[in-house]
Amino acid sequence: MSQSGQNGTTAAPGAGEGHRLRRSLGFRDLVVYGLLFIAPMAPVGVFGTLDAKSHGAVALVYIVATIAMAFTAFSYAQMVRVVPQAGSVFAYARAGLGNGAGFIAGWMAMLDYVLIPAVAYLFSGIAMEALVPEVSRWVWTAIAVVVTTLLNLWGVRTAARVGFLVLAMEIVVLVVFVVTAIVVLAQDGTERDWLSPLSGDGTQGAFALSAVVGAVSVAVLSYLGFDAIATFAEEVTGGSAKVARALLFCLALAGVLFVAQTYLVALLEPVSSAQLAAEPERQGSAFYDAVDASVGTWLHDLVAVSKAIGAAFAALAGQAAAGRLLFAMGRDRRLPGVLSRTDSGVPRVALLVSAVITMAAAVWAARRDDGLDHLVSVVDVGALTAFTLLHASVVGWFVVRRRGGGAVSWWRHLLVPVLGAAITIAVIVEASGTAQVVGAIWLAVGLVVLAAQWGRRGDAKAAGA
Repeated sequence: MSQSGQNGTTAAPGAGEGHRLRRSLGFRDLVVYGLLFIAPMAPVGVFGTLDAKSHGAVALVYIVATIAMAFTAFSYAQMVRVVPQAGSVFAYARAGLGNGAGFIAGWMAMLDYVLIPAVAYLFSGIAMEALVPEVSRWVWTAIAVVVTTLLNLWGVRTAARVGFLVLAMEIVVLVVFVVTAIVVLAQDGTERDWLSPLSGDGTQGAFALSAVVGAVSVAVLSYLGFDAIATFAEEVTGGSAKVARALLFCLALAGVLFVAQTYLVALLEPVSSAQLAAEPERQGSAFYDAVDASVGTWLHDLVAVSKAIGAAFAALAGQAAAGRLLFAMGRDRRLPGVLSRTDSGVPRVALLVSAVITMAAAVWAARRDDGLDHLVSVVDVGALTAFTLLHASVVGWFVVRRRGGGAVSWWRHLLVPVLGAAITIAVIVEASGTAQVVGAIWLAVGLVVLAAQWGRRGDAKAAGA
């Protein structure tokens, strides 16, 4: 369990001075980081794809996806209470399954935490280029990386305060959209049937559960990032129970926001799901097109500006989480120990390394026409593999090792994590072939690194014998 020092910093067992994080975050700060990383209007970019895949039942897709991700959130809540350490799934898998599994969980999560911010930075660069086309998207992307990195280096509390203002702006824009959409629907009526976002628009045949399940495999990616809350377990005041509550609250709130906005925009959508399926080039802009046609260009532009700023600060939250993961793995000597150095309770070395990697990936992608596709295709499998090991760690800690300090709850410690693992594995199976190949290569590299570490430790033990 983590311990508090007199200066308000915390550390895992065995961590000395210079390797500790400062406790300064409250419940609101945790929720801000989680929602920033997810982004309240995350469905905007994937609405058209989900509408086409689900035959128009896009709101139902997000209801099912929220329930599916609730299993993962519940497993996080179980583990953060007993292993309240930075590093999140790395620390949990190490405690529940052993050092080797812990390293692999952290290694796979690294692929997610380092590259998801790169995707968000690229989204920001693309949006800013659309507003100011005289400046290349890669320049805007690099500027976004520099600004948010400076905020993270300043300290987690400062970044959380600025992030709260940005999140408030995103929520205001979302409220404006919701109110405006309701007014338009009341005055002009709907383009589709009122129940179609839950039952399908009927243009691709009768309701098909398989179509909804297929769309869920894409929709769950909108939630990636809420788990970043757990990486701040050593920086929260008031105990790890607050982290668990923030995880569950953040997921539930995101689910409500996602369902509400997709339900409304589906009613405003003049293009059928069958047309979107037949013309995939229209899917990416479907949300904006529906808003433009039913409300006007002013709301289209407002949503676009909100997405540009929000994406940069989603990356800020992701970069902060990546820094904590690298910090924790460095402290455990699973990565170079210099990553565990802190300055005034801030893991600045880990943050800078994360920023450099993210900058390289984001700028590289920004300079390529197909860069976004390449980035998006590889980030998901890492997170989902780490989630699977998270569920296994719950079983390992509470059921196999019996270290929960009480009676085993067969539904909390076995049924929920098993169902959660089944869901994440199913989503991995539904992922693109490119994502699966990249994930397999990254896993293979991690296994080689792990074997090399074991070999060095074995040699060290033999030399000391």
